[in-house]
Formats: sequence, C-alpha cells, structure tokens
Amino acid sequence: MYHDFLILGGAGLVGLQVCRHIVFRLDPRRIVVASLFRQEAEEACRKLEAEFGDRTAFVPAWGNLFVPFEFAESSRGELLGDRKSRQKLLAALYDDFDEAYRDNHLVQLIRQHRPEVVVDCVNTATGLSYQDVFDGAAKVRHWIDEEGHMAEAGVNDVETFLLSQTVPQLIRHVRFVHKATTEYQTRVYLKVGTTGTGGMGLNIPYTHSEDKPSHKLLAKTEAAFGHTGLLFLLARTPNAPIVKEVKPAAMIGYRGVRVGKASDKHGSSRLFQPRETQLDGGRLDLHEAEAAYPHVGELEVPLVDTGENGVFTRGEFAAITALGQMEYITPEEIARVVVHEIRGANTGQDVISAVDAAVLNPSYKAGLIRSAALTDLATAEEESGIPSVALGRLGPPELSKLLFEAQLFRHVYGSLQALVDDDRSDAAVAALLAEALEPSGVARMAPSIGVPVLLPDGRTLLRGPRINVPEVRGHTTTVSLADKKAIRGWAEKGWVDLQPRNVGIWQQRFKRMLQARAALRDTGSAAANIRTYSADVFEIGEVVAWIFNNEMGGFRIKP
Repeated sequence: MYHDFLILGGAGLVGLQVCRHIVFRLDPRRIVVASLFRQEAEEACRKLEAEFGDRTAFVPAWGNLFVPFEFAESSRGELLGDRKSRQKLLAALYDDFDEAYRDNHLVQLIRQHRPEVVVDCVNTATGLSYQDVFDGAAKVRHWIDEEGHMAEAGVNDVETFLLSQTVPQLIRHVRFVHKATTEYQTRVYLKVGTTGTGGMGLNIPYTHSEDKPSHKLLAKTEAAFGHTGLLFLLARTPNAPIVKEVKPAAMIGYRGVRVGKASDKHGSSRLFQPRETQLDGGRLDLHEAEAAYPHVGELEVPLVDTGENGVFTRGEFAAITALGQMEYITPEEIARVVVHEIRGANTGQDVISAVDAAVLNPSYKAGLIRSAALTDLATAEEESGIPSVALGRLGPPELSKLLFEAQLFRHVYGSLQALVDDDRSDAAVAALLAEALEPSGVARMAPSIGVPVLLPDGRTLLRGPRINVPEVRGHTTTVSLADKKAIRGWAEKGWVDLQPRNVGIWQQRFKRMLQARAALRDTGSAAANIRTYSADVFEIGEVVAWIFNNEMGGFRIKP
C-alpha cells in the first residue's frame, strides 16, 4: 500500500477529513497538507498532530498552485495590479510550456515531496470561474469605441481578461499534473471535483447575478466538466498515474456554527444607516462612497461554516439544503469514498471509470468496413492516377510530413524489404528520392498544402505560398534562419526531409517493422501488438501509425 500522500486543499473541509480517513485506513508514513495560506496549512497540521501524535508525519505546504512559485504567496489582486506580474502570468499561461512547467508551484511541490498519491481537494472550478470572464469581457468592450479602436487605458483590463480565461488555465494545469506525476512517479491522482450547481440543473434558483441561471455559475460547471474531460484523457495516457475523480453533487458541510462577523457579496462587513432616494426620473448611482453613509456597526450574525463554500445564515443554509434543493452531503462521506478508491475498492462513484465504461469503443464491424474503404481508395488511386496522401488538416504536423516521406519510399521501392536490402549509401538513396519527387506527386501536392520539401543538400527548400511549420501565433509571419538547430527541428516536425541522415532513420525503422512482422508469423497472436506492422502491403498510413505507436508514444492504452 501507499505511504506518502500530498493532499491539495488539505486544510479545507473535505481535505482535512481526507487526511483523517487516510490515517485511519491506510497507515501512512507522511501526509503533506497543502493549502492556499501558510496559516491554514500549519493550523491543520497542528490539529492532526494533536489527534494522531507521532503515528504519521504531517508536513505543511502552502501557496497558489496555478501560478509560478515566485507568486505562490501573492494575492490575485496584487498580481493583477502590477504590470510586470501580469506579463509574467501571461507568459506562464500562453508561452513556452516547458519553461512554465519548471516554474509552476504545483510542479515544485510534487518535485519536492515525491508523493505516491495526490488527492486534489482544491475547488478548482470555483477558483477559475470566479475570476469572472464575463465581467472582464464587459470591461474590455467598454474601452473599444464604435470604430473598433481601444483606449490605451484599457490595456490592464485586456490583460486581466486574458488571465481569466478558464480553458487555457485548465489545459496548462492538467498538463502540469501529467508531466510532474509521470516524471516523479506518482502512482495515484484522485480529484475531488464538483458539478458546479450542487447537483441541480439549469433551473437552479441561486445566482451570482440577475441572470437565471447565472453565467458565472454555469462557467463553474463548464470548468468542472472540462476538468473531468481532461482527466479522462490523462487516465488514458501511457505511464500516467491511476486517475480517479469523485464528484459530489450536493451541498457539502459543515465545519461548525458560530456567531461572527460576515461580509456581503461586495466584501463589506459594515452596517450603514440607510437614506431615502427619490425615483423621480433622474439617474440612480449604483455605487456611492461609503463615507456618505453613517457607519452604525458590523454585520455580525449566527453563521454555519461550510468551508470552501463560505458561510451561510440559518435562513440561507435551511433553504439551500432543503429537500428538492441542493440538499446535503458530509465531508466524512466524501472522504470515505476517496479512501476506498485509493485502496482500489469498486465504489461505483469514480466519475472517470463511469465515463470510461459509458463511451463507445472500436467495433468489429468498423474493422471490416475500414478494410473495404481502404480497398476502394486504392482502386480510386489506381484509376485516377492521383495519389491519396495528405491534406494537412489532421495534426500533429508530423503526420503529413511522414505520409509524404513514406509515399516517396513506396513509389521508389514498392516494399519495405526493398529499401532494407538496398546497400547504396544514404546519400545515393536521398538523391533517388529527390528524382522521384515529380512522378510521385509529392513535389506538387506537399508544398501546396504547406509542407515544404528540404532537398538532400540541406540548404534548398521546395515550398509553396504557405509553410505550416514552424507554427507562429499572432501576427508574426517571418522567422529567422540563423539557428541551424531550429531548422533541424522544423524539418523533423513538419518538412519532407530528404537529407541522408533522415534516409538512415527510415531504413532502421523499416528493419524494426519487418522484424516485428516476422515475430508475428512465428509466435502468433501473442506477438500481435502495437510493435507489429501487420499490413500485407506497403500501406503508408499503417507505416505512420507504427511510427506514432513505437517512436512517439502516441497510442491508446484502452480498446
């Protein structure tokens, strides 16, 4: 069983109960209790140490998981209020992935603690959706005039709006989780998610605005299930940890009842003396200075503390948990399911497994129809004299490049064995392929769809009006040719490469494919796997699929 745990959101309502249930049921050696704030994490560890003594080591950790570690203890308001900080956040979200990965605070935590199990109890969907992309859009539109020009003062709002986008944040987050848990050998990643509406539908009466249903609330659901979809993909990724998600569909609570100070939706905890305003056809100012109203006390009422969901009055709590509304589930019940899933028990409440069981998988009939379609395509090619290679629409960029290269080899040699048996130098073979560019159709088709051909000399590029690789974003349309390493990378990724070095790669590739095919003949079904090239003829699509499976790790692990 597992000994080292990292509980994200471990000081929260659910996270603290998860810690307790892990100690009760799994006898861990160490639990890292991570929270947004240092005080919360240290206080949670003190509570757990008081309960369990030296039975388990509790280690506090803190900071914002979604930002570079240098910003982990800064508030969002502080970061958005500083131009340099916003620029760094934008770079971490939209620029180079590897650099952002190295700097990310969650990655640093996983690197530092190397947990066997990560339980993510952070209310990710709430945190992202409450950045309020709709308010950000309204602010940006405010700065754009009727002619489409933007006032310079609106730059801050534009950058804040870009930083409030849920989709890029979720994608970066899950990719960070994937790479870090794989690199540091985490064995289980379990997410405690949310439905966003406490299990209710589009008729949910609770709202953050006058709209019903609330856009902000629906953004929370969109983030919650977008997160589930990305975790579904993570669970189907080779060498990733076991991935699970428990998704409560009810109100979670509660931590305790107290009489205390509270704040309204505007963050104010003050009570003011009201004054009369006449609705006489003039204008109604929705936000006036607080100094204009006498301060008569603090907003102090009996409250129930529901953790990350906030505090509620008796009336609010009774309404939201009543029969037919969100109703209610306890954090202890959630923690119990979490621990059962970590132990491998089949609770039936892992959302990832549920989706996995519900999706439609490949079928025997489709396999038969695929064979017929390929036969018909081959007939159409022969009758028309037009090769059917690639259109450049389907990624990754390597797909089109590899298909065109395979098409050249098929045109020149006709079989895999013929290339393997050719004892001429790689340079001679490269020259032979270059001569075949026109009769094979590659010279006409590949450059026209944005896939240039790098000739054997390594300096001459046969191109069309557009080049797909390197990919550039924004308005940039030119790149420097000074970096030879970059050119080599572009050729490997998206150019038909006729340099002798690449010819050698293809010869070795074909040798491995033929060896695997021989093993299938000698060993039977036991050798039938992704390492086997099973086609009877030189089928360029099968060749490229073999490369994806065996060289790029791009294969499915579930049928």
